[in-house]
Amino acid sequence: MSETALKAPGVPDANRWKALAFIAIAQLMVVLDATIVNIAMPSAQQDLGISDGNRQWIVTAYALAFGGLLLFGGRIADLWGRKRAFVTGLAGFAVASALGGAATNEAMMFGARALQGAFGALLAPAALSLLAVMFTDAKERAKAFGIYGAIAGGGGAVGLILGGFLTEYLDWRWTFFVNIPFAIVAAAGAYFVIREPEGGRNRSSLDIPGVILSTLGLVSLVYGFTRAESDGWSDSLTVGMFVASGVLLLAFVIVESKVKAPLLPLRVITERNRGGVYLSLGLAIIAMFGLFLFLTYYLQVVKGYSPVKTGFAFLPMIAGMITGSTQIGTRLMTRVAPRLLMGPGFLVAALGMLLLTRLEIGSSYAAVLLPAMLLLGLGMGTAFMPAMSLATYGIEPRDAGVASAMVNTSQQVGGAIGTALLNTIAASATTSYIKDHIAGAASKPQQQLVQLEGMVHGYTSAIWFAVGILVAAAAIALTLITAGKPELGPATGEGATDTEDAVQIPVVAH
Repeated sequence: MSETALKAPGVPDANRWKALAFIAIAQLMVVLDATIVNIAMPSAQQDLGISDGNRQWIVTAYALAFGGLLLFGGRIADLWGRKRAFVTGLAGFAVASALGGAATNEAMMFGARALQGAFGALLAPAALSLLAVMFTDAKERAKAFGIYGAIAGGGGAVGLILGGFLTEYLDWRWTFFVNIPFAIVAAAGAYFVIREPEGGRNRSSLDIPGVILSTLGLVSLVYGFTRAESDGWSDSLTVGMFVASGVLLLAFVIVESKVKAPLLPLRVITERNRGGVYLSLGLAIIAMFGLFLFLTYYLQVVKGYSPVKTGFAFLPMIAGMITGSTQIGTRLMTRVAPRLLMGPGFLVAALGMLLLTRLEIGSSYAAVLLPAMLLLGLGMGTAFMPAMSLATYGIEPRDAGVASAMVNTSQQVGGAIGTALLNTIAASATTSYIKDHIAGAASKPQQQLVQLEGMVHGYTSAIWFAVGILVAAAAIALTLITAGKPELGPATGEGATDTEDAVQIPVVAH
């Protein structure tokens, strides 16, 4: 594409569809990494001699760095250029993955996971904000975000399948090494194909107090929930982390309202539609993250599935997400208001979750799990796509990186809360059930049966909460999000300038 074309207002990037392919590969790599390592954890723990008390750091080190640095990563993409941030993030992620795969002790493993999280925090918002500024026509944008939404939603389940295969037939180290070809292909493609949109950079200085407060505040919040899961909600350090997080994030908001060039301009989150998206999406992720964990344990421990078979059992959910995102969401997004896709989408997912409250030890996969997974996939896929698009739609290009980072932050923090909250509810219900029923079990097989029944009872108790959370997400989407359907014509106006996005969603009410 010529420089002239780049500068012409309203002219879309000629390479945008090629760019989408490489952005999709990068997004798949990041989402895969969230679940692929979970399957490999037992093998890695044994090989590296990691204690049961420390094994959580394989997940926690990644989550803390990713969740804590996302806002910083998003702003770096705005200041530094999205293409540069994207390629640098991919290169760093590949190096960190190589270190993780070559780890010889727990310190090297934890360090590699933290590095993966840090470069992921640079890469993820850059990827989403590139889409936001490259696709300005409403119909094209719907297709692009449909593909992106399907990957964001379904990639985790693909990670379970791939992780199962690599761990079972190769070695756990390949769950790290597999990222390297993904990163090389995406980085090389992005380097040659992506053009930084004219005028989309934010030239202001970096808000250092905002970076420090937001990073420490988010790390404290994520770590608080992680500790709550392992040490309980009343643990003094857990409570201290929550208090510290509240104080730091409050201070962050105060600082952002006063500084000249804030890390997170409050206009990004106080706009009613974007605020509604961040909140409803975060709640939906809380429900979904806990579910992934419960179903993985249910299939492997209760039903006796192998890691590979467990991964394949999640395929209907992936199919549902892809269908919901690329067919239902993409076809309807330019015809109806976003809330009319998000609200019903979350309710369909809640219906799927409701089916899972019927789980028992002997539940049939075809009768209970299959329809539940299809409904969950369809609902979440339909809701995710307009959510991803609306979160960055109508935003000034100079804020696209930080707005994208907020989407990822709501997902990361939602994931940490979901895992800790629903796990705690499940563990409490399981303990209570076993305590009430173990006295009547005389033989060892009967005691084992009671324990399995207790596990399933714990899962269904937590799933009831997840149903309520999804209903709340639907209510927020239907009431807070007031944007109308996007304009159907191509982008007009100033294109990607510092003051105006190429296409705005007409806002019905504020």
